[in-house]
Amino acid sequence: MTEAWHTHDVTNQVPPLVDYNLYATDAALQAAVSAFNAGWHAKELHRQGARLGDAEVQQWAETANRHEPELQTFDARGNRIDHVEFHPAWHALMGLLRGAQLQSLPWAHPQVGAMAARTAAYFLHAQNEAGSLCPTTMTFASIPVLAKVPSLYPTIKDKLLAPQHDPRDIPLAQKHAMLVGMGMTEKQGGSDVRTNTTVAHALGGDAYSLVGHKWFFSAPQCDAHLVLARADDSDALSCFFVPRYTPDGRKNAVQIQRLKDKLGNRSNASSEVEFQGAYGTLVGAHGRGIPTIIEMATYTRLDCVIGSAAMMRTGVVQAIHHARHRTAFGAKLVDQDLMTTVLADLALESEAATWLAMRLAQSFDAAESDDDAPLERAWRRIVLPAAKFWVCKRALELAGECMEVWGGNGYVETGPLARLYREAPVNSIWEGSGNVMCLDVLRAIGREPEVAQAWFDWLGERVGSHAPLREALAQLHGWLAADPATHAVRARAIAQQIVLLAQAALLLEHAPAELAHGFAESRLSNRGGRIYGVMPDSLAVGVQRAWLDRAFLG
Repeated sequence: MTEAWHTHDVTNQVPPLVDYNLYATDAALQAAVSAFNAGWHAKELHRQGARLGDAEVQQWAETANRHEPELQTFDARGNRIDHVEFHPAWHALMGLLRGAQLQSLPWAHPQVGAMAARTAAYFLHAQNEAGSLCPTTMTFASIPVLAKVPSLYPTIKDKLLAPQHDPRDIPLAQKHAMLVGMGMTEKQGGSDVRTNTTVAHALGGDAYSLVGHKWFFSAPQCDAHLVLARADDSDALSCFFVPRYTPDGRKNAVQIQRLKDKLGNRSNASSEVEFQGAYGTLVGAHGRGIPTIIEMATYTRLDCVIGSAAMMRTGVVQAIHHARHRTAFGAKLVDQDLMTTVLADLALESEAATWLAMRLAQSFDAAESDDDAPLERAWRRIVLPAAKFWVCKRALELAGECMEVWGGNGYVETGPLARLYREAPVNSIWEGSGNVMCLDVLRAIGREPEVAQAWFDWLGERVGSHAPLREALAQLHGWLAADPATHAVRARAIAQQIVLLAQAALLLEHAPAELAHGFAESRLSNRGGRIYGVMPDSLAVGVQRAWLDRAFLG
């Protein structure tokens, strides 16, 4: 009889991070929920945090990304159906998102702090799975736009606000809930939508027939899309509501050419389509399609910031968990000074992004009330695009650093960090690349100087005697006071400085003093570094270890 070979024992491997509460272990998020008037939602956030940390829900996320959506162009009898088939795990995730009303909470339950409450919940769900957030975000952003269309909104309001997911591919009139997508970009233009060639021919009243294509048609399974097209060869673009089914119950003439083979966001379907006389109705005024979509994009940009901040949180939590359990060279990783510094730096980045996302949400709460002061508009109009530029890019770097903390185990698809790393670039690209965002910051400052001044006044009150912040603010003022011809080449530096100053001021106001000063010293003095883990000598290792205890309570 052959004796079985015993080659080794499995030791010093980190247990999977499951069955924990995403909200209860996040001190910064809990503090921000209280600070920005969303404490009334805390009990529900605790419940969602526990469910999202559950092993079953984490498995749904992994499964939905492994079993990607499939396009079924024809049925068995040769009829064109353009149906996108999703794994049941996808629909389970969508059910959680709709149950949390992430597509509608501020409008379904309008009250003080509603946008901050929704932001906190979105932040939790984004730590579990990102692809399912795409149609959720687009539906969310469509509501304030569609609410201005009196001939349409009353007929679909209940379906937009509904707290359940309805996956059926049937005419909208027969459904309990709906999703709305976007169709903006074309092959020849990308971000430059003014080059769009899709044409909408008038059929009478608000009805049009669309002919053309879209190069990125987000979530083709949605029940309707907002689409840019030129009304009867006009030079100006208009916005159209293009349903999946026509009013008489026929499948609309939107033909899916193929699904995109994407780097990340793989659980979600993105597509290329052609409009072959597709039915649509006008949204907004003729020729005002771009301003209509910009209003929608303001909300989607907020979700890009929240989503990237959530990716940071995911990476930091996974890295700290790994370091607390993994031993190397005779000691736990978390107890080794250099690893402590790297993890502490990552934790600083994550907490700063969390506070920034929640403060931006408060400015949207103000927009929905009668208290929309110039300062709140400045957060939305100036800081938001700067935040989308900076936070989304920092998430990319952070994901790579967290993968390195895990070593080889982080580089394989059986762990969570490979999916995180593949997902990280999407928010920098979607709804305006970095250059587009930075130029938008300059445009907003130039067009609304009184709004910009309100934000600079707010910042000046919080800088106080902190030398690195005073110097950074003076440098920013100097850049903006220089010859306007120099602004474009400095646009990224200006946007970066705005975000770092905003984050530092928020931390000084809300976070522990040593953490706030550590962020300012490491980001706005010459003693920090561009690479995570290069920290000023003044920040003692013992202080940094306290930041790790705060970053992931357990």
